[in-house]
This record gives sequence, C-alpha cells and structure tokens, in this order.
Amino acid sequence: MLQKSSSKPAARRPPARKNMKSADREKAILDAAIAFFAEHGFEGQTRELAKRIGITHSAIYRHFPSKEALIERVYDHVYVSRWNPQWQTLITDRSRPLEDRLTQFYLEYVERIFNYEWVRIFVFSGLRSYDITGRYLTIIRDKLVIPVCKELRRLNNPEAPSSAKITELEQEAIWGLHGQIFYIAIRKYVYGTPVPAELDPVIVDHVRRFMRGAVAAPRPK
Repeated sequence: MLQKSSSKPAARRPPARKNMKSADREKAILDAAIAFFAEHGFEGQTRELAKRIGITHSAIYRHFPSKEALIERVYDHVYVSRWNPQWQTLITDRSRPLEDRLTQFYLEYVERIFNYEWVRIFVFSGLRSYDITGRYLTIIRDKLVIPVCKELRRLNNPEAPSSAKITELEQEAIWGLHGQIFYIAIRKYVYGTPVPAELDPVIVDHVRRFMRGAVAAPRPK
C-alpha cells in the first residue's frame, strides 16, 4: 500500500441521493471514484465506494456496467483530457529555440498533472493489471519523447536523414528529463516529503541543464 501523502485533498461531501439527474449522478460517481482510487488504489471495492457516496451499490452499475468501465472513465477524465493537443505543435515549432519550447511545455505540463489524484492513480495503476500507466506512457513516448529526439537530432546533426530510426539511447535521454521532473510529484504525493514551493525555477533549471548536455558543441571550422 502506498504511503498516504500529507498533500491529500479534503474529502468530498457525498452527493444528495434524491432529485439528482442521471448525468449529475454519473459525474458524482466518477468524481468520487477518482478520489477513492487515489486513496485506496484499484483494490478498493465499489461497494465501499457506494457507501462513501451515499448510494446503493447497484446504483453505480446503472451508470457503469463494470468496475473496469468505471476505471476506463477515470483514465479518460484524469489523463486523456489533461493532455493538450497543442503541445505537439509547440514541440515541433522550429521558429523558437528548443529549450524555450521544452520549458514552456513542462511549465504547462506540471500545472496540469501535479495533482494528488493524478499521481497516485498513475502509480497504483503501475502496480496492478490496469494498464493506465502503460497507455499513458505510450502517449508520452509518441507525442513528446520521439518528437524531441527528432528535434535534438536536427540540432546535433542537420544532415542526418529524417527517416532514420530513433535509437533507444536517444529516447532514454528524454525519458531521463521527464523522469526528473515527474519525480518531484512522486516525492510530494506518494512519499509525502517536502518539495520546492515554487516549481517554475526548478523546471527551468532542469530543462537548461538537459539542453546543455544534450546539444553537441559546434565543431570548429
């Protein structure tokens, strides 16, 4: 069981049981499920979730046909919906220095995903058979890691063919940067240890250090 973080959000009040429209009740169940799974992981039982919400167990299954369907909605709401499609355009915008693009991306990314529920559900998923973690990391690989590798390759070797396969070594460099930044959230929301109050300077510094190591020095003429 993961250690409970001191950054846990305040418990949400159960929704009213009567006179609630179907769509509102479905949203209330989803919101409560997100908080519940963040606290207990996916081993938490839907019967206990129903008690927490203040509804019957069968009421959950009138809106979600199975626990797996409920978890799928959690994935869509917590992960897919927070990925900004404009980030892909940002990463490949060669009118700006790559360091500026990466800095803006991570400042915006941290603002969206440094969240108690986001981080803990992500970690719990990695420990269980629900493949939220694997599916989300595929998004990161395809929409961040590979594009950044291509941008770095262009900076370091402009004559390299764009169709050349990105190597694992190239990818690992970007995963290293991503992991450094995400580990701040792990420290806060999983381990419950102090992290800097102001994250922007930390993000800027991480990206700057990465770029200094990733971009080859210009060759003397």
